[in-house]
Amino acid sequence: MLCTQSYVSCRASQNSQVCLSPNRWVIKVYSEDNTNRAIEVPCDITARDICQLFILKNQCIDDHSWTLFEQLSQLGIERTIEDHESVMEVQSAWDVDADNRLYFRKNYAKYEFFKKPLDFFPDHMVSTSNETNGIMNHSQLIQMFLSSSTCPEIHGYLHAKESGKKCWKKFYFVLRRSGLYYSNKGVSKEPRHLQFIAEFSDSDVYTLLSARKTQGAPTDYAFCIKPNKSSSPRDLKLLCADEEHIRTCWVTAIRLFKYGMQLYQNFIQPHQKQRASPMRSISENSLVAMDFSGHKSRVIENPSEALSVAVEEGLSWRRKSCHRLSCHGSPSASQSPVSNLAVHRAQPWFHSKLSRDEAHRLIAEQGLIDGVFLLRDSQSNPKTFVLSLCHAQRIKHFQIVPVEDEGDLFFSLDDGHTRFSDLIQLVEFYQVNRGILPCRLKHPCTRIAL
Repeated sequence: MLCTQSYVSCRASQNSQVCLSPNRWVIKVYSEDNTNRAIEVPCDITARDICQLFILKNQCIDDHSWTLFEQLSQLGIERTIEDHESVMEVQSAWDVDADNRLYFRKNYAKYEFFKKPLDFFPDHMVSTSNETNGIMNHSQLIQMFLSSSTCPEIHGYLHAKESGKKCWKKFYFVLRRSGLYYSNKGVSKEPRHLQFIAEFSDSDVYTLLSARKTQGAPTDYAFCIKPNKSSSPRDLKLLCADEEHIRTCWVTAIRLFKYGMQLYQNFIQPHQKQRASPMRSISENSLVAMDFSGHKSRVIENPSEALSVAVEEGLSWRRKSCHRLSCHGSPSASQSPVSNLAVHRAQPWFHSKLSRDEAHRLIAEQGLIDGVFLLRDSQSNPKTFVLSLCHAQRIKHFQIVPVEDEGDLFFSLDDGHTRFSDLIQLVEFYQVNRGILPCRLKHPCTRIAL
Protein backbone atom coordinates (compact mmCIF):
# COMPACT_ATOMS: atom_id res chain seq x y z
CA MET A 1 0.00 0.00 0.00
CA LEU A 2 1.38 3.40 -0.95
CA CYS A 3 1.23 5.81 1.97
CA THR A 4 -0.67 9.00 1.14
CA GLN A 5 -0.49 10.53 4.63
CA SER A 6 2.45 12.34 6.16
CA TYR A 7 5.17 10.00 7.38
CA VAL A 8 6.87 12.01 10.13
CA SER A 9 7.67 8.80 12.03
CA CYS A 10 9.53 7.48 8.99
CA ARG A 11 11.82 10.52 8.92
CA ALA A 12 13.01 9.73 12.42
CA SER A 13 14.99 6.83 11.01
CA GLN A 14 17.90 7.42 8.67
CA ASN A 15 17.33 3.87 7.42
CA SER A 16 13.86 4.76 6.16
CA GLN A 17 12.50 1.75 8.01
CA VAL A 18 9.74 1.88 10.65
CA CYS A 19 8.08 -1.15 12.21
CA LEU A 20 4.27 -0.91 12.36
CA SER A 21 3.74 -4.48 13.53
CA PRO A 22 5.69 -7.76 13.43
CA ASN A 23 4.50 -8.30 9.86
CA ARG A 24 4.19 -4.73 8.52
CA TRP A 25 6.89 -2.12 7.93
CA VAL A 26 7.14 1.34 6.40
CA ILE A 27 10.18 1.92 4.20
CA LYS A 28 11.27 4.92 2.17
CA VAL A 29 12.30 4.64 -1.50
CA TYR A 30 14.03 7.36 -3.55
CA SER A 31 14.05 8.20 -7.24
CA GLU A 32 16.98 9.65 -9.21
CA ASP A 33 15.93 13.23 -8.51
CA ASN A 34 15.95 12.37 -4.76
CA THR A 35 12.20 12.67 -4.36
CA ASN A 36 10.96 9.89 -2.10
CA ARG A 37 7.87 7.95 -1.13
CA ALA A 38 7.10 5.94 1.98
CA ILE A 39 5.37 2.62 1.44
CA GLU A 40 3.84 0.17 3.86
CA VAL A 41 5.01 -3.35 3.04
CA PRO A 42 4.89 -6.88 4.48
CA CYS A 43 8.04 -8.19 6.10
CA ASP A 44 8.65 -10.74 3.32
CA ILE A 45 8.46 -8.32 0.40
CA THR A 46 11.06 -8.74 -2.37
CA ALA A 47 12.79 -6.19 -4.55
CA ARG A 48 10.65 -7.20 -7.54
CA ASP A 49 7.47 -6.66 -5.49
CA ILE A 50 8.50 -3.11 -4.60
CA CYS A 51 9.34 -2.35 -8.23
CA GLN A 52 5.90 -3.59 -9.26
CA LEU A 53 4.27 -1.28 -6.71
CA PHE A 54 6.00 1.78 -8.14
CA ILE A 55 5.43 0.70 -11.74
CA LEU A 56 1.70 0.59 -11.05
CA LYS A 57 1.68 3.82 -9.04
CA ASN A 58 3.59 5.81 -11.67
CA GLN A 59 1.95 4.04 -14.63
CA CYS A 60 5.37 3.10 -15.99
CA ILE A 61 5.88 0.69 -18.87
CA ASP A 62 6.93 -2.62 -17.33
CA ASP A 63 9.83 -3.59 -19.58
CA HIS A 64 11.54 -5.62 -16.81
CA SER A 65 14.32 -3.06 -16.46
CA TRP A 66 13.04 -1.28 -13.33
CA THR A 67 15.37 -2.08 -10.46
CA LEU A 68 15.81 -1.47 -6.75
CA PHE A 69 19.28 -0.26 -5.77
CA GLU A 70 20.95 -0.25 -2.38
CA GLN A 71 23.11 2.83 -1.86
CA LEU A 72 25.40 3.04 1.18
CA SER A 73 26.18 6.75 1.22
CA GLN A 74 28.82 6.74 3.97
CA LEU A 75 30.83 4.12 2.08
CA GLY A 76 30.11 5.69 -1.34
CA ILE A 77 29.00 2.39 -2.89
CA GLU A 78 25.85 0.91 -4.43
CA ARG A 79 24.58 -2.34 -5.91
CA THR A 80 21.58 -3.86 -7.66
CA ILE A 81 19.31 -5.66 -5.21
CA GLU A 82 18.41 -8.86 -7.02
CA ASP A 83 14.70 -9.32 -7.75
CA HIS A 84 14.32 -12.28 -5.39
CA GLU A 85 16.09 -10.70 -2.41
CA SER A 86 14.17 -9.78 0.73
CA VAL A 87 14.31 -6.01 1.17
CA MET A 88 13.91 -6.28 4.94
CA GLU A 89 16.94 -8.59 5.14
CA VAL A 90 18.96 -6.07 3.14
CA GLN A 91 17.98 -3.22 5.47
CA SER A 92 18.54 -5.31 8.59
CA ALA A 93 22.29 -5.17 7.86
CA TRP A 94 22.31 -1.35 7.86
CA ASP A 95 23.64 0.65 10.81
CA VAL A 96 20.86 2.53 12.59
CA ASP A 97 22.40 5.99 12.14
CA ALA A 98 23.72 5.47 8.58
CA ASP A 99 22.23 7.50 5.73
CA ASN A 100 21.61 4.49 3.48
CA ARG A 101 18.93 4.54 0.80
CA LEU A 102 16.88 2.44 -1.57
CA TYR A 103 16.64 3.84 -5.12
CA PHE A 104 14.08 2.94 -7.78
CA ARG A 105 15.39 3.42 -11.31
CA LYS A 106 16.01 1.65 -14.59
CA ASN A 107 18.84 -0.78 -15.20
CA TYR A 108 18.68 -2.04 -18.78
CA ALA A 109 21.84 -4.11 -18.30
CA LYS A 110 20.47 -6.11 -15.35
CA TYR A 111 19.88 -9.29 -17.39
CA GLU A 112 21.37 -8.31 -20.74
CA PHE A 113 24.20 -10.84 -20.30
CA PHE A 114 21.65 -13.66 -20.68
CA LYS A 115 20.71 -12.25 -24.09
CA LYS A 116 24.21 -11.33 -25.32
CA PRO A 117 26.77 -13.10 -23.10
CA LEU A 118 29.56 -12.81 -25.66
CA ASP A 119 29.39 -9.02 -25.30
CA PHE A 120 29.89 -9.24 -21.54
CA PHE A 121 32.62 -11.87 -21.33
CA PRO A 122 35.61 -11.26 -23.65
CA ASP A 123 37.35 -14.42 -24.87
CA HIS A 124 40.68 -13.43 -23.35
CA MET A 125 39.15 -13.16 -19.85
CA VAL A 126 37.22 -16.45 -19.76
CA SER A 127 38.45 -20.04 -19.51
CA THR A 128 37.18 -23.35 -18.15
CA SER A 129 38.74 -26.60 -16.96
CA ASN A 130 36.89 -28.63 -19.61
CA GLU A 131 37.78 -26.42 -22.54
CA THR A 132 35.54 -26.41 -25.57
CA ASN A 133 37.20 -26.67 -28.93
CA GLY A 134 37.31 -23.21 -30.41
CA ILE A 135 35.27 -20.19 -29.36
CA MET A 136 32.24 -20.82 -27.16
CA ASN A 137 28.87 -19.88 -28.53
CA HIS A 138 26.02 -18.10 -26.76
CA SER A 139 24.42 -21.15 -25.07
CA GLN A 140 27.75 -22.75 -24.08
CA LEU A 141 28.86 -19.62 -22.29
CA ILE A 142 25.61 -19.33 -20.31
CA GLN A 143 25.60 -23.03 -19.42
CA MET A 144 29.18 -22.81 -18.25
CA PHE A 145 28.22 -20.29 -15.56
CA LEU A 146 24.91 -21.90 -14.59
CA SER A 147 26.06 -25.53 -14.42
CA SER A 148 27.66 -26.62 -11.15
CA SER A 149 29.61 -29.33 -13.00
CA THR A 150 31.80 -26.81 -14.85
CA CYS A 151 34.63 -24.75 -13.40
CA PRO A 152 34.78 -21.47 -15.30
CA GLU A 153 37.36 -18.82 -14.56
CA ILE A 154 37.53 -15.08 -15.09
CA HIS A 155 41.09 -13.81 -15.11
CA GLY A 156 42.94 -10.58 -15.80
CA TYR A 157 44.67 -7.60 -14.27
CA LEU A 158 43.01 -5.36 -11.69
CA HIS A 159 44.23 -2.58 -9.43
CA ALA A 160 43.86 -3.37 -5.72
CA LYS A 161 44.03 -1.05 -2.72
CA GLU A 162 45.54 -2.35 0.49
CA SER A 163 43.54 -1.68 3.64
CA GLY A 164 44.68 1.46 5.44
CA LYS A 165 46.92 2.59 2.56
CA LYS A 166 46.43 5.16 -0.18
CA CYS A 167 48.33 3.45 -2.98
CA TRP A 168 46.89 1.05 -5.55
CA LYS A 169 48.84 -1.89 -6.96
CA LYS A 170 48.19 -3.96 -10.06
CA PHE A 171 47.85 -7.73 -9.70
CA TYR A 172 46.70 -10.65 -11.80
CA PHE A 173 43.35 -11.87 -10.43
CA VAL A 174 41.48 -15.14 -10.85
CA LEU A 175 37.77 -15.54 -10.13
CA ARG A 176 36.42 -19.05 -9.50
CA ARG A 177 33.35 -20.56 -7.88
CA SER A 178 35.34 -20.92 -4.68
CA GLY A 179 36.18 -17.21 -4.54
CA LEU A 180 38.46 -14.43 -5.74
CA TYR A 181 42.26 -14.83 -5.76
CA TYR A 182 45.31 -12.84 -6.84
CA SER A 183 48.68 -14.16 -7.95
CA ASN A 184 51.81 -13.10 -6.08
CA LYS A 185 53.94 -14.23 -8.99
CA GLY A 186 53.02 -12.68 -12.33
CA VAL A 187 50.19 -14.55 -14.07
CA SER A 188 50.87 -17.89 -12.37
CA LYS A 189 47.76 -19.85 -11.37
CA GLU A 190 49.61 -22.45 -9.35
CA PRO A 191 47.95 -22.99 -5.93
CA ARG A 192 51.07 -21.89 -4.06
CA HIS A 193 51.01 -18.53 -5.87
CA LEU A 194 47.29 -17.76 -5.51
CA GLN A 195 46.28 -15.69 -2.48
CA PHE A 196 42.64 -15.83 -1.33
CA ILE A 197 40.78 -12.50 -1.28
CA ALA A 198 37.07 -13.21 -0.73
CA GLU A 199 34.22 -15.63 -1.27
CA PHE A 200 30.62 -14.62 -1.96
CA SER A 201 28.20 -16.64 0.16
CA ASP A 202 28.28 -13.90 2.83
CA SER A 203 29.44 -10.99 0.66
CA ASP A 204 28.08 -8.80 -2.12
CA VAL A 205 29.69 -6.90 -4.97
CA TYR A 206 29.23 -3.11 -5.14
CA THR A 207 30.34 -0.37 -7.52
CA LEU A 208 32.00 2.78 -6.20
CA LEU A 209 30.17 6.05 -6.89
CA SER A 210 33.17 8.41 -6.96
CA ALA A 211 36.21 6.17 -7.03
CA ARG A 212 38.82 8.76 -8.01
CA LYS A 213 37.62 11.35 -5.51
CA THR A 214 36.96 9.20 -2.45
CA GLN A 215 39.54 6.44 -2.87
CA GLY A 216 42.15 7.91 -5.20
CA ALA A 217 41.47 5.12 -7.70
CA PRO A 218 43.43 5.12 -10.98
CA THR A 219 40.16 5.05 -13.00
CA ASP A 220 36.42 5.56 -12.42
CA TYR A 221 35.74 1.84 -12.91
CA ALA A 222 36.13 0.64 -9.34
CA PHE A 223 34.15 -1.99 -7.45
CA CYS A 224 34.44 -3.75 -4.12
CA ILE A 225 33.54 -6.87 -2.18
CA LYS A 226 31.70 -6.07 1.05
CA PRO A 227 30.91 -8.59 3.84
CA ASN A 228 27.18 -8.61 4.64
CA LYS A 229 27.70 -8.28 8.39
CA SER A 230 30.17 -5.40 8.30
CA SER A 231 29.80 -1.73 7.44
CA SER A 232 33.39 -0.79 8.19
CA PRO A 233 35.42 0.75 5.34
CA ARG A 234 38.36 -1.38 6.50
CA ASP A 235 36.55 -4.58 5.52
CA LEU A 236 35.97 -3.52 1.91
CA LYS A 237 38.06 -5.27 -0.73
CA LEU A 238 38.64 -2.40 -3.16
CA LEU A 239 39.39 -3.21 -6.81
CA CYS A 240 39.60 -1.14 -9.96
CA ALA A 241 39.49 -2.00 -13.68
CA ASP A 242 41.11 -0.05 -16.50
CA GLU A 243 37.93 0.05 -18.61
CA GLU A 244 34.17 -0.05 -18.08
CA HIS A 245 33.59 -3.32 -19.96
CA ILE A 246 36.28 -5.05 -17.86
CA ARG A 247 34.58 -4.01 -14.63
CA THR A 248 31.24 -5.15 -16.05
CA CYS A 249 32.71 -8.56 -16.78
CA TRP A 250 34.00 -9.04 -13.22
CA VAL A 251 30.84 -7.75 -11.51
CA THR A 252 28.54 -9.83 -13.73
CA ALA A 253 30.58 -12.99 -13.16
CA ILE A 254 30.50 -12.49 -9.39
CA ARG A 255 26.69 -12.12 -9.52
CA LEU A 256 26.44 -15.34 -11.55
CA PHE A 257 28.73 -17.28 -9.22
CA LYS A 258 26.81 -16.06 -6.17
CA TYR A 259 23.24 -16.63 -7.39
CA GLY A 260 23.55 -19.07 -10.30
CA MET A 261 20.22 -20.47 -11.50
CA GLN A 262 18.29 -18.11 -9.22
CA LEU A 263 19.48 -15.22 -11.38
CA TYR A 264 18.29 -17.02 -14.50
CA GLN A 265 14.91 -17.66 -12.88
CA ASN A 266 14.65 -13.95 -12.11
CA PHE A 267 15.31 -13.24 -15.77
CA ILE A 268 12.77 -15.64 -17.27
CA GLN A 269 9.98 -15.24 -14.71
CA PRO A 270 8.43 -12.04 -16.13
CA HIS A 271 8.69 -13.42 -19.67
CA GLN A 272 6.86 -16.57 -18.61
CA LYS A 273 4.08 -14.43 -17.16
CA GLN A 274 3.86 -12.49 -20.41
CA ARG A 275 3.48 -15.70 -22.42
CA ALA A 276 0.68 -16.78 -20.11
CA SER A 277 -1.06 -13.42 -20.54
CA PRO A 278 -3.28 -12.76 -23.59
CA MET A 279 -1.80 -9.28 -23.93
CA ARG A 280 0.79 -8.75 -26.62
CA SER A 281 4.24 -7.58 -25.71
CA ILE A 282 6.49 -5.58 -27.98
CA SER A 283 10.20 -6.30 -28.11
CA GLU A 284 12.99 -4.90 -30.23
CA ASN A 285 13.17 -8.24 -32.07
CA SER A 286 9.68 -7.61 -33.45
CA LEU A 287 10.84 -4.45 -35.25
CA VAL A 288 11.88 -4.91 -38.86
CA ALA A 289 12.60 -2.59 -41.77
CA MET A 290 9.52 -2.17 -43.96
CA ASP A 291 8.89 -0.62 -47.36
CA PHE A 292 5.48 1.09 -47.67
CA SER A 293 6.18 2.91 -50.94
CA GLY A 294 4.26 0.46 -53.15
CA HIS A 295 0.70 -0.78 -53.11
CA LYS A 296 1.71 -3.55 -50.69
CA SER A 297 4.08 -3.37 -47.75
CA ARG A 298 7.06 -5.74 -47.58
CA VAL A 299 9.86 -6.65 -45.21
CA ILE A 300 13.30 -5.42 -46.33
CA GLU A 301 15.99 -8.02 -45.71
CA ASN A 302 18.89 -6.37 -47.58
CA PRO A 303 20.73 -3.98 -45.16
CA SER A 304 21.84 -1.66 -47.98
CA GLU A 305 18.31 -1.37 -49.28
CA ALA A 306 17.03 -0.79 -45.76
CA LEU A 307 19.42 2.14 -45.36
CA SER A 308 18.37 3.77 -48.64
CA VAL A 309 14.70 3.29 -47.77
CA ALA A 310 15.37 4.89 -44.38
CA VAL A 311 16.71 8.00 -46.08
CA GLU A 312 13.75 8.07 -48.44
CA GLU A 313 11.36 7.67 -45.50
CA GLY A 314 12.94 10.69 -43.83
CA LEU A 315 12.46 12.74 -47.00
CA SER A 316 8.88 11.52 -47.19
CA TRP A 317 8.21 12.64 -43.64
CA ARG A 318 9.71 16.01 -44.51
CA ARG A 319 7.34 16.41 -47.48
CA LYS A 320 4.37 15.44 -45.30
CA SER A 321 5.45 17.97 -42.69
CA CYS A 322 5.69 20.71 -45.31
CA HIS A 323 2.23 19.80 -46.58
CA ARG A 324 0.80 19.84 -43.06
CA LEU A 325 2.32 23.24 -42.34
CA SER A 326 1.07 24.68 -45.63
CA CYS A 327 -2.46 23.42 -44.90
CA HIS A 328 -2.56 24.89 -41.41
CA GLY A 329 -0.55 27.99 -42.19
CA SER A 330 3.07 28.76 -41.61
CA PRO A 331 4.10 28.44 -37.96
CA SER A 332 5.47 31.96 -38.05
CA ALA A 333 2.08 33.29 -38.96
CA SER A 334 0.11 31.95 -35.97
CA GLN A 335 2.75 30.80 -33.49
CA SER A 336 6.50 30.82 -33.13
CA PRO A 337 8.50 27.88 -34.50
CA VAL A 338 9.95 27.40 -31.03
CA SER A 339 6.55 26.81 -29.41
CA ASN A 340 5.51 24.58 -32.29
CA LEU A 341 8.60 22.41 -31.90
CA ALA A 342 8.82 22.35 -28.09
CA VAL A 343 6.48 19.38 -27.64
CA HIS A 344 9.53 17.18 -27.09
CA ARG A 345 10.09 18.73 -23.66
CA ALA A 346 7.31 16.58 -22.22
CA GLN A 347 8.89 13.36 -23.52
CA PRO A 348 10.58 11.03 -20.99
CA TRP A 349 13.74 10.79 -23.10
CA PHE A 350 14.32 14.57 -23.13
CA HIS A 351 16.47 16.00 -20.33
CA SER A 352 16.72 19.72 -21.13
CA LYS A 353 19.70 21.36 -19.37
CA LEU A 354 21.80 18.25 -18.86
CA SER A 355 25.57 18.49 -19.24
CA ARG A 356 27.66 16.02 -21.20
CA ASP A 357 29.08 14.52 -18.00
CA GLU A 358 25.63 14.26 -16.40
CA ALA A 359 24.27 12.56 -19.52
CA HIS A 360 27.17 10.12 -19.42
CA ARG A 361 26.48 9.34 -15.75
CA LEU A 362 22.73 8.88 -16.28
CA ILE A 363 23.19 6.48 -19.19
CA ALA A 364 25.86 4.54 -17.30
CA GLU A 365 23.52 4.21 -14.31
CA GLN A 366 20.71 2.86 -16.46
CA GLY A 367 22.89 0.31 -18.24
CA LEU A 368 25.63 0.41 -20.86
CA ILE A 369 23.89 -1.67 -23.49
CA ASP A 370 23.25 -0.91 -27.16
CA GLY A 371 20.47 1.57 -27.78
CA VAL A 372 20.17 3.34 -24.42
CA PHE A 373 19.68 7.01 -25.31
CA LEU A 374 18.53 10.47 -24.29
CA LEU A 375 18.18 13.88 -25.92
CA ARG A 376 19.26 17.13 -24.31
CA ASP A 377 19.93 20.78 -25.00
CA SER A 378 23.39 21.54 -26.37
CA GLN A 379 25.51 23.52 -23.93
CA SER A 380 27.91 24.78 -26.57
CA ASN A 381 25.24 25.90 -29.05
CA PRO A 382 21.86 26.95 -27.59
CA LYS A 383 20.12 26.53 -30.95
CA THR A 384 20.94 22.83 -31.27
CA PHE A 385 20.27 19.59 -29.42
CA VAL A 386 22.39 16.52 -28.66
CA LEU A 387 21.54 12.83 -28.92
CA SER A 388 23.55 10.78 -26.39
CA LEU A 389 23.59 7.10 -27.34
CA CYS A 390 25.25 3.98 -25.95
CA HIS A 391 26.81 1.47 -28.35
CA ALA A 392 29.37 -1.26 -27.62
CA GLN A 393 29.45 -0.10 -23.95
CA ARG A 394 30.59 3.35 -25.04
CA ILE A 395 28.57 6.57 -25.01
CA LYS A 396 28.60 8.72 -28.12
CA HIS A 397 27.12 12.15 -28.69
CA PHE A 398 25.50 13.33 -31.94
CA GLN A 399 24.57 16.93 -32.63
CA ILE A 400 21.05 17.62 -33.91
CA VAL A 401 21.17 20.79 -35.99
CA PRO A 402 18.27 23.00 -37.10
CA VAL A 403 17.82 23.32 -40.87
CA GLU A 404 15.78 26.09 -42.50
CA ASP A 405 14.14 25.53 -45.85
CA GLU A 406 11.84 28.10 -47.45
CA GLY A 407 10.92 29.56 -44.07
CA ASP A 408 10.26 26.21 -42.41
CA LEU A 409 12.42 24.81 -39.60
CA PHE A 410 13.53 21.17 -39.49
CA PHE A 411 15.98 19.08 -37.46
CA SER A 412 18.63 16.73 -38.81
CA LEU A 413 21.38 14.38 -37.65
CA ASP A 414 23.02 14.05 -41.06
CA ASP A 415 23.64 17.61 -42.26
CA GLY A 416 20.15 18.03 -43.64
CA HIS A 417 19.91 14.86 -45.76
CA THR A 418 17.14 13.48 -43.52
CA ARG A 419 14.94 16.15 -41.96
CA PHE A 420 12.25 16.09 -39.31
CA SER A 421 9.70 18.70 -38.28
CA ASP A 422 10.25 17.99 -34.55
CA LEU A 423 12.36 15.86 -32.23
CA ILE A 424 9.56 13.37 -31.55
CA GLN A 425 9.45 12.54 -35.24
CA LEU A 426 13.26 12.21 -35.27
CA VAL A 427 13.27 9.78 -32.32
CA GLU A 428 10.45 7.67 -33.75
CA PHE A 429 12.29 7.41 -37.07
CA TYR A 430 15.59 6.28 -35.53
CA GLN A 431 13.81 3.80 -33.28
CA VAL A 432 12.95 1.90 -36.45
CA ASN A 433 15.84 2.89 -38.75
CA ARG A 434 19.52 2.97 -37.82
CA GLY A 435 20.41 5.54 -40.48
CA ILE A 436 23.79 7.13 -39.72
CA LEU A 437 23.75 5.93 -36.09
CA PRO A 438 25.73 2.89 -34.91
CA CYS A 439 22.50 1.27 -33.67
CA ARG A 440 18.80 2.01 -33.37
CA LEU A 441 17.34 3.94 -30.43
CA LYS A 442 15.96 1.21 -28.17
CA HIS A 443 15.90 2.15 -24.49
CA PRO A 444 15.05 5.74 -23.44
CA CYS A 445 16.79 7.08 -20.36
CA THR A 446 13.93 8.20 -18.11
CA ARG A 447 13.58 9.81 -14.72
CA ILE A 448 10.43 9.71 -12.62
CA ALA A 449 9.36 11.62 -9.52
CA LEU A 450 7.88 9.35 -6.85
